[in-house]
Amino acid sequence: MDKPYLHVLSNPPLENPILVQGLSGFGNVGRIAAHLLIKFFDAKHFAELYSPTFPDYISITSKGIAYLPKYDFYYAPMEKNNLVIMSSEIQPPIDDVVAHYTACEEVLNFAESIGCKFVVTLGGVPITEDKTEIFVAATSNRLAADFMEKGAVIYSKGRIVGGTGLILALAKERNFDGVCLLGTTLGFKADHEAGFLVFKFLMKVLGKEVKEGLKEDIILEQ
Repeated sequence: MDKPYLHVLSNPPLENPILVQGLSGFGNVGRIAAHLLIKFFDAKHFAELYSPTFPDYISITSKGIAYLPKYDFYYAPMEKNNLVIMSSEIQPPIDDVVAHYTACEEVLNFAESIGCKFVVTLGGVPITEDKTEIFVAATSNRLAADFMEKGAVIYSKGRIVGGTGLILALAKERNFDGVCLLGTTLGFKADHEAGFLVFKFLMKVLGKEVKEGLKEDIILEQ
């Protein structure tokens, strides 16, 4: 493999799709939130992206099956917009800037090809005190203000590393609208509470009710 490869498993009908991305990162918050979205909507796996810029290791399932690192895409129908949920346990190596740009451009190429014009990236932001907040960064002042009215705090004068931030900024260059939602987390270990809160906040924005008991059903594939 000498270039990224997109494997499309099916072609679901997508109307005004919104791309929602949740990757590994601080507290694994983005991936946990994305996993909950997939679980809530019973989203269907329909595409996967492979790339030589991804880490040079394979993963093994509990049954001993090997597979390459990849980005997985799922679709979930909604009344007004379909969700295209992208999730993965990996990102390119943190110090390989070109790899990050390449992967993000491939994701946006695919998103554009299926009609996405709005992106939501999910992630975590490390803090030193136990304080629960949802931060937002956006592609426009209008969107930042809109999400602030919904209860988020403006994420100002900071940096968002990896695909969580890069997808948002590259999407803006393509005239996409978009937001990044960051849940506060104390460390690098999986923070299920922060992931649930980011998920719950996004569901509120989407007009969906979430039962508190769903938090206990978080199960991540190892």
